[in-house]
Amino acid sequence: MDKLTKDQKDEYATSFAAIALYDGGADISSEQINTLLEATGNTEVAAFYPIIFSNFLSAEKISEMIVSPVAGGGGGGGGGGGGGGAEEEEKEEEKEEEIEEAPPATDMFGGGDDGDY
Repeated sequence: MDKLTKDQKDEYATSFAAIALYDGGADISSEQINTLLEATGNTEVAAFYPIIFSNFLSAEKISEMIVSPVAGGGGGGGGGGGGGGAEEEEKEEEKEEEIEEAPPATDMFGGGDDGDY
């Protein structure tokens, strides 16, 4: 947690507050999130985080994210360098298709026409 920026810590605190409210069956509103943040000693969270999170995270959305997590989002990814992966995969698929479309192979010695060698 020491390596996180203040914004990241604010986002985590607000997320955990929303999840705690969901788990307790309470209304997920900016007022409730603020109350929980204050009760847990997170008094320096930027004021806009509870508003944004309460507008986005309804009980249905939290339930949906828990049941069927989606790729992407959250946490810092695996770093740079992954940008060209889709293009490389596409090129590999094209190569495979080209190989499949090659004409049938002939005799190893050039024959195959049933004539004399």
